[in-house]
Amino acid sequence: MSDAVVPHRLEPNAQASRSGPGWLKRALDSDIFYSFRRSRMTMVAAAVTILFFLLAIFASQLSVQNPFDPAQLQLMNSRISPLWTAEGQSPFLLGTDEQGRDVFSAILYGLRISLVVGVLGVVLAGTLGITLGLIAGYFGGTVDGLIMRIADVQLTFPAILIALLVNGVAKSVFGNRLDAMSTLAVLVVAIGLSFWVQYARTVRGSVMVEKNKDYVAAAQLIGLPAPKIIFRHVLPNTMGPILVIATINLALAIITEATLSFLGAGMPDTMPSLGTLIRIGNNYLFAGEWWIVAFPGIALAGLILSINLLGDWLRDALNPKLR
Repeated sequence: MSDAVVPHRLEPNAQASRSGPGWLKRALDSDIFYSFRRSRMTMVAAAVTILFFLLAIFASQLSVQNPFDPAQLQLMNSRISPLWTAEGQSPFLLGTDEQGRDVFSAILYGLRISLVVGVLGVVLAGTLGITLGLIAGYFGGTVDGLIMRIADVQLTFPAILIALLVNGVAKSVFGNRLDAMSTLAVLVVAIGLSFWVQYARTVRGSVMVEKNKDYVAAAQLIGLPAPKIIFRHVLPNTMGPILVIATINLALAIITEATLSFLGAGMPDTMPSLGTLIRIGNNYLFAGEWWIVAFPGIALAGLILSINLLGDWLRDALNPKLR
């Protein structure tokens, strides 16, 4: 009688890991996720960033009023102090501003505007910069020289000045025809045109290294067109630095939008972002209504700090010299 072969029995955890998606298992076993789990500061920053995004997404469900709707605002409720103070009133948790707008609700909706402008501005800057960087690095020659000289000229000006210039040109062309949504689009374009240079220079350097490797030569030998080689084969190998720049630029884009709004060149008072709320509250700071400017400022600072911490961690995690 031959010995029966007893099949190996997998443990429940092993079965779950084998039956799960391969990409998920690779992500959980990666060095980046290991580095993320080791850093408590990074985990807290990620949780805070996700919380801000969730607050912006569900602003209409969490707020007690729509601060963008004048019909829901009452001047009788103006300048009410926060709820925990002696003059506080329910349901205004963080008080109200001079228009009777609930500060907490205004922060939620303003956070949504700031994040939309920041994310779309980074997407536009990344798309423009990555495309120009790929073209400059792969083809070289006159095209490379022209793109890099334009980038060098733009680097001589601060990003906020470029954004102010684009914003000023748009307002001089369209004048009073710019509504709130058009102003948001102008801000996105202004921020996108202010930050594309970093992507272009970084991608160009990476492409100049990658195009001399064997896989690019093999793709050229089998007759693949240049756009297919660039976007399918070269671009994926340059994504590490791009992700780091995008994370850091998201914080810079939000700061730029807040600065423009604080200077009066951003979102209008009827559809305020965090920068607009800070500008409005600054007018009442010395009158004793400190909460109108303090809480939007704290929200903006917390958002920027958490995104910057994530960017610093991602930069170190993707740096092979620090592993």
